[in-house]
Amino acid sequence: MAAVVLGLLGSLTTGAWAGAHDDRPTSHSRATRVSSAPGSTTALSGYSIQSTAKVSDPAADVSSPGYPAAGWYPAGPRSTVLAALLANGVYADPFYSTNQQKIPKADFQVPWWYRSDFTVADTTERTYLDFSGVISAADVYVNGQQIAAAKDISGAYTAHELDVSSLVRSGANTVAFRIRPNSPNKNLTMGWIDWLQPPPDENMGIVRDVLVRRGGPVALRDAHVVTKLDVPSLASADLTVKAQARNDSDAPVATKVSGSIGATTFEEGVTLAAHETKTVTFAPSDVPGLHLTSPKVWWPAGMGGQPLYGLDLSASVSGTTSDTAHATFGIRDVQAPLNSDGARQYRINGRKLLIKGGGWSPDEFLRWDRTYVEDRLKYALDLGLNTIRLEGHLEPDEFFDLADRYGLLTLPGWECCDKWEGQVNGDESGDKWTAADYPVAKASMAAEAARLRDHPSVISFLIGSDFAPDATIEKNYLDALKAADWPTPVVPAASDNSSPQLGSSGMKMTGPYDWIPPNYWYAKREGGATGFNSETSAGPDIPTLDTLRRMMTPAELDTLWKNPDAKQYHRSPSSTFATLKLYDNALTGRYGAPTSLSDYVRKAQLAQYENVRAQFEAYERNATDSSKPSTGVVYWMFNSGWTSLHWQLMDRYLDQGGAYFGAKKANESLHVQYSYDDRSVAVVNNRHQAASQLTVRATLFNPDGTQKYDRTVTGVKVSGDGAHSTALTLPASVTGLSATYLARLTLTDASGGEVSRNVYWLSTRPDTLDWANTDWYYTPTTSYADLKGLSSMAQVPVTATASTESADGTSTTTVTLRNAGSGKTPALLTDVHLVAAKGDPVLPVRWSGNEVSLWPGESVTLTATYRTSDLLGSAPHIRVSGWNTPERTVPAG
Repeated sequence: MAAVVLGLLGSLTTGAWAGAHDDRPTSHSRATRVSSAPGSTTALSGYSIQSTAKVSDPAADVSSPGYPAAGWYPAGPRSTVLAALLANGVYADPFYSTNQQKIPKADFQVPWWYRSDFTVADTTERTYLDFSGVISAADVYVNGQQIAAAKDISGAYTAHELDVSSLVRSGANTVAFRIRPNSPNKNLTMGWIDWLQPPPDENMGIVRDVLVRRGGPVALRDAHVVTKLDVPSLASADLTVKAQARNDSDAPVATKVSGSIGATTFEEGVTLAAHETKTVTFAPSDVPGLHLTSPKVWWPAGMGGQPLYGLDLSASVSGTTSDTAHATFGIRDVQAPLNSDGARQYRINGRKLLIKGGGWSPDEFLRWDRTYVEDRLKYALDLGLNTIRLEGHLEPDEFFDLADRYGLLTLPGWECCDKWEGQVNGDESGDKWTAADYPVAKASMAAEAARLRDHPSVISFLIGSDFAPDATIEKNYLDALKAADWPTPVVPAASDNSSPQLGSSGMKMTGPYDWIPPNYWYAKREGGATGFNSETSAGPDIPTLDTLRRMMTPAELDTLWKNPDAKQYHRSPSSTFATLKLYDNALTGRYGAPTSLSDYVRKAQLAQYENVRAQFEAYERNATDSSKPSTGVVYWMFNSGWTSLHWQLMDRYLDQGGAYFGAKKANESLHVQYSYDDRSVAVVNNRHQAASQLTVRATLFNPDGTQKYDRTVTGVKVSGDGAHSTALTLPASVTGLSATYLARLTLTDASGGEVSRNVYWLSTRPDTLDWANTDWYYTPTTSYADLKGLSSMAQVPVTATASTESADGTSTTTVTLRNAGSGKTPALLTDVHLVAAKGDPVLPVRWSGNEVSLWPGESVTLTATYRTSDLLGSAPHIRVSGWNTPERTVPAG
């Protein structure tokens, strides 16, 4: 081969991505102008792509400058084949109806060409191609010559560096990738399991930047910082800087490696034989400035700040810069020992915390959009979550940069149910491994470890999901992690499995994944609130009516509410989750049969609010129990990669309904809640400081608003860091209480200000679970709670006044709601939507609160914050609706 392949195990240095951009295609003719500066990295700006079935020209021609590429499609710098075709309007919107089924799979069962032109002003410096994210494999060509074969460029996560110095010339150059078709069951890439209907191209393409790097005879690679924080004092930290200095020339060379972290500088002279690589290390024993007193410690959001440090390195030869490297890192300590019950308990900087997370899905077509990702991460913070779990689908560096900045913890790991666990997964799909798979898996681990290790948001790597690796695979992973100086706990599986060296995972994956009632979460068994549940929820999360109308035809919407047995394309390809039968039966059994689409959706929002709230509340209440405490819960899932009917706290368009606001309510920093198991009313304190002089009031009402019970408890106090205090227990029976009733809980501080309000709709007849017949995805319910009495609630008028202020591209709309009813009936779960003049939702939006319940005469003021540009020039309006509130829209300009 004309180029030198510098290693399958090579990895991208931190910060190598070329900045924020999305995946929109660029012009065919635009060539990337590559910098000549030593140490520079330039990302290819895009590609022209075409099926090999339509290209008969030799590879040497296709990969040479000046090739016409007539009729080829433009593609963005990170793009699957299908993403590019969608951007070019080849197919109809795949998120609507069953359009995706109409895309022919045969088009993606042959290789596709990706070609890109770049210009180099001179060839004085060496030139390298540096990349990962190839799905599934590729032959690589530069200027008409093949430089790597698909057997060596295989796997979505393997990182590659190809020295193309001998081929690159001044002026125009061409790189071309012949991308092989993907099969997640046969390739160590990315699959979709049962999350959504998989894309017909199975995500074949290049989904991370291809970088052109320039440098002199000595290259700096693998620059990183190993941090050791003194815990629990946090008074000092030791930093150890490491990098590889590599001589790429044919002669010995003397180089000076210099670096700095803040005001601390250091340097070392290194002599390298031809093509020799040495590790350069700077430690506190040699550089006193690397021992920090009073370091700036990185904390998760809500526990402290998120300061970051920067490392800058350079290698010079004869006084001339040969290469540079930069890394950003944070100082924090992560421990995750197993507690006395065998559950994994995370500690950040010496403080225990309950992991409250959600399972992340990228866009179905792996399209990168920084703004869209950032909006979702802001939603996670708005919900009071502290963690995002990535089961495979490990996003680009910008994702982790954002997580670092916002203080969101991340739990990356390999995925289940395909090739990744094919060797160990029993009855799941995924081919058994061949000898060729082991080095690809190890290289994937090495590359991701090197990429993620400096991000303080990354607190573990899960080397298994549903299953733990066997001894050989585990050793390969652990060897790669050790070589990369991986700094945080390695977990063998997301399920209750063990691996030979690591032992028990300390996690459980006991479900549920489909509907169960709210009281399920309080049992300390199966998926209930004990231990660390790595993925769980009550399954379906029906979006708002606005979103449903954007994703389904009128006929499909008709079937949605009328036929529980119907297969729902927008649920899952899995036969287990093909219908909404369990969910719909419960909705009818508890709330009454839906009478229309809008009635179905409003009942769904009520049901999702109570269930998601209960899931998080149960885990929060049990977090500090002395016996079998809860240590972590990951809602399955945080979001969906397409227009879905299940597993999402917000929908594809970032609209919010009952699931979203139920989670937001449960995760309040100081929170009053009802316990479905023992009727206790507890105060949970997620703040660090203890709280005292609190007052808890619990009042029970019949649906018509008639008060049947009222009790106030003063002097309530509760410790911090997730502790809870039981204020009172509601009586087992109350005279005159109807079968369906409402419980209103309020928490006020010493000054009488309300800090938490929580309203429940309950029944004197509980949901009954058939624990003996629990399946992997749910526990049957033999009888339902009677919540049908809610349908008898009188309609209540809610008035709304709103005003909007805008500055620096951000608008804030303030809304005051008031129950203007003349009787006793409350307005239950009143929803406020920010809409444009024609009634379309303005999204994303972050509400101070929403889906509130108001008794007659009560009022509440809410704020909505959003980008002014998302109004699209329209004046803002407020649409108010609720369980028993007629819909109305008022101006908010």
